[in-house]
Amino acid sequence: MSYTSWRGVVGVIKPTMRPGSLEEFIRLLPEGIGVIPLFVGIRKGTEDEFREVMDAYEAKVAELVELEVDLVHPEGAPPFMVQGYQGEARIVKDWEKKYKVPIVTAPMTQVEALNALKAKKIVGVTYFTGKINDVFSRYFADAGFEVMAMEGIPVAFDAVGKLSSQEVYAHTRNAFLRHSGADAIYMLGSGWRSLDIIDLLEQDLQVPVVHPVPTRVWSIQKRLHVRQPVTGYGRLLAHML
Repeated sequence: MSYTSWRGVVGVIKPTMRPGSLEEFIRLLPEGIGVIPLFVGIRKGTEDEFREVMDAYEAKVAELVELEVDLVHPEGAPPFMVQGYQGEARIVKDWEKKYKVPIVTAPMTQVEALNALKAKKIVGVTYFTGKINDVFSRYFADAGFEVMAMEGIPVAFDAVGKLSSQEVYAHTRNAFLRHSGADAIYMLGSGWRSLDIIDLLEQDLQVPVVHPVPTRVWSIQKRLHVRQPVTGYGRLLAHML
């Protein structure tokens, strides 16, 4: 292990080649945690494509194990959510048994975050439309949450990063206000550039927000036995709950 990775090395498997979330993730990580990124290369963002990429993910897991990382983090919620809550658990258990390395997926970190925040009823927002949002809702319902809504914003899969954070704020706020009683907001996907609205949403709506980027920083710190709060991106990471 190099000196610059004295707190551990995480291997991340990015679902797409688009820039943005990897840079955000690395900036939020404490100094001393090394990152080795690999890419699956999802392009269409369809349910069929998500269902067909597990072999590609496993190949990347094997590659990271060869590089002797301390933790493997397969990113991308949809590819694992379409496997179902129990299906995802079986896949991860089999990989850990085979490769002898801790593995945590993006959805797993998000379920852990919602539990840490003591959330029971959630409103979710996504950049998908149609029946796949029902798949996402079912995943969280099977994980023990009441999903009051999972509302998508109509945007092309390859254009998500062009949405302004103000547009994402408006979509999220409107979805939350349409469903009274939710005690947390869940934002699916790292494709949109929306870190700057997390604190604003929490301040305005008075509920915690689970956004995938701060959530993975929180989860990876926890697994590497690091505890370094980062303010400005929601109470989960600010207080290292």
